[in-house]
Amino acid sequence: MARKRHSAEEIVNKLRQAEVELSKGSSVASVWKLLGATEQTQYRWRKEYGGLKMNQAQKLK
Repeated sequence: MARKRHSAEEIVNKLRQAEVELSKGSSVASVWKLLGATEQTQYRWRKEYGGLKMNQAQKLK
């Protein structure tokens, strides 16, 4: 299966969606399976893009 490269904007959106789902009480594994990424990817993305807003992510490019 081919890998998909996510843009910075997509990553920030997925991190936000994950936070919403986690606040509803879903498990980490189920949230990231729904979003199409692994738990390890989530930790890597949070480390790099954790506190960014959309316009900051666009500047990161």
